[in-house]
Amino acid sequence: MDEPRATDATGSDPGWYRICVQGRLAQRWSTWFDGMSLSPGPDGTTVLRGPVGDQAALHGLLQKVGDLGLILLEVTQEDPGGSGRTSAAES
Repeated sequence: MDEPRATDATGSDPGWYRICVQGRLAQRWSTWFDGMSLSPGPDGTTVLRGPVGDQAALHGLLQKVGDLGLILLEVTQEDPGGSGRTSAAES
């Protein structure tokens, strides 16, 4: 029998994530990161924000971070407006 799975309250809506990496990425990398918005942080970091369809898509984005040799600083799930964090995992 299949194990029960936890589901979120949003149903099939994508989760919104904030991914912070060390270093600067030009805006042109947005396409490669599946349309995530890229913004420079004040401390030499780049913040990627946007919807992520599921855990497989999130892992794909994190793989791309690794493929570029970037240092992953933080992954945070946010509300769609980006005004507040709902959960965080730091590396």
